[in-house]
Amino acid sequence: MNDELRGAAEAWLSEDPDPDTRAELEGLLAAGDTVELADRFAGTLEFGTAGLRGAVGAGPNRMNRVVVIRAAAGLAAYLKANGLTDGPVLIGYDARHKSDVFAQDTAAVVRGAGLDAVLLDRHTPTPVIAFGIRHLKAVAGVVVTASHNPPQDNGYKVYLGDGSQIVPPADAEIAAAIAAVGPLESVPRGDDWQTTGDELLNAYLDRIAELVPADAPRDLNVAYTPLHGVGRTLVEDAVARAGFAAPAVVATQADPDPDFPTVSFPNPEEPGAIDAALELARQIDADIAVANDPDADRCAVAVPDPGLGGATGAGAGGGADAETGAGVEGAAPGGGWRMLRGDELGALLGEFLLSQRPEGVAACSIVSSSLLGKISEAYGVRYVETLTGFKWIGRVPELVFGYEEALGYCVDPTAVKDKDGVSTLVRVLEMAARAKAEGRTLIDLLDDLAIKYGLHATDQLSVRVEDLSLIQTAMSNLRATPPTTLGTHTVVQTDDLAMGSAELPPTDGLRYTLSEGARVVVRPSGTEPKLKCYLEVVIPVQDGDVAAARVAAATDLAGIKQALSTALGL
Repeated sequence: MNDELRGAAEAWLSEDPDPDTRAELEGLLAAGDTVELADRFAGTLEFGTAGLRGAVGAGPNRMNRVVVIRAAAGLAAYLKANGLTDGPVLIGYDARHKSDVFAQDTAAVVRGAGLDAVLLDRHTPTPVIAFGIRHLKAVAGVVVTASHNPPQDNGYKVYLGDGSQIVPPADAEIAAAIAAVGPLESVPRGDDWQTTGDELLNAYLDRIAELVPADAPRDLNVAYTPLHGVGRTLVEDAVARAGFAAPAVVATQADPDPDFPTVSFPNPEEPGAIDAALELARQIDADIAVANDPDADRCAVAVPDPGLGGATGAGAGGGADAETGAGVEGAAPGGGWRMLRGDELGALLGEFLLSQRPEGVAACSIVSSSLLGKISEAYGVRYVETLTGFKWIGRVPELVFGYEEALGYCVDPTAVKDKDGVSTLVRVLEMAARAKAEGRTLIDLLDDLAIKYGLHATDQLSVRVEDLSLIQTAMSNLRATPPTTLGTHTVVQTDDLAMGSAELPPTDGLRYTLSEGARVVVRPSGTEPKLKCYLEVVIPVQDGDVAAARVAAATDLAGIKQALSTALGL
């Protein structure tokens, strides 16, 4: 082990206040594990528009108390430098490893900086904080969460006083303030922060209850899983206050557990993640199965589909993301049930909410289906596309509905300017109950959309790499030699999203407009070592035969995917 690496580790040990990570680092030093130590000290966990996210452990390239205290000190310095001091910083956390400790450290640092701090007195879903920032007139909010990342991870999400996640240049300015923080012992800390609990949660729940009209049907049999996350209690309360019967909850996934023991990856899009919920739904003859991710800002929906016959894939509306070498990312088990794609649920909610002709703007990300634009036009609602992520969707002026294909939906932006899996779940139940009262299902409503607007079928190709340089090489090759055809489609237009436009800030991505209304977007993932490709085709429905259109769409998407895979060269 070289002196520089050992010196960095020993310097870290000298100021680390956490006995767990100190013991971990001492063990690595004693074992002479230079590979692991080099990885932990190779750099600093980067603070960006998603805040911080990484594996919990010792060292600057991990999530730990040292990194969190510095992040909180940098955030406090940023707020003071910009005069954002006339309200509290609201701090919440999920049930992951160390989340409560990181939240308390944040409250202590905020108070030490002379700012007011309000800490949730229990773990709670992320959208409660997005709601609470505006409800309490806070100047900022912090949520300690890694959302649906693997069990070893944790994260640090930052909002400003408008209730939206940070975007440039605030992220870079906060990162600079974090880098300027001195030794940990120089960071003042207090212990006189305030706490909130029932008052904030009741205000949030009361708001959700108002979303469902008193005369709306409510007869619905529901299976639900919080996937070992923090959604259960709040969802049960929200469903009850909205007037629906209590959902049946998957017992093995009901309580928060940071190890997520029953799922390989706690993301409802992943294979097998909602299998337990579907099994429960079959047992109780449910009308619908719903799931939240661990911090309950996303909502997944599965529905009975007797015509599915166990099939999966784009034509059946199944798996969300075909990852090269790893099968299908997404859940579309057979047994007469299938999970709706994010774009399918987005279109259903869009039609349901926009048919009421609200005054304002509908929005979705550039990688989501183009169908929302057509729905918006049909009801005279303005429509915009944003970059990927709710940090962009949530701040659209006059937003009335927004979504992204990764199961994120904003159904009440007046109250929550972020994706909200709890309020979305309640609106989904309302939508499904209304359909049931008419002797119909969400599948029928999807068929209605296909007949009315054309079948908009989407799919994903995702390539995971060990060497991140391969992603940049692939993007460079695509820019140097853009494809002229993909599958049976001609590439009509290529947009390099890195150039930016009047509508969109620059971002690393390529958008291909294809013949016959098809579209492909290619972009590096912002959170994982993946190159992600988003595919869409539009198939006219002839004589009401939606099933035939789905078969044609599946074939069309498969051809585009094969051609794109070849073009990527990965």
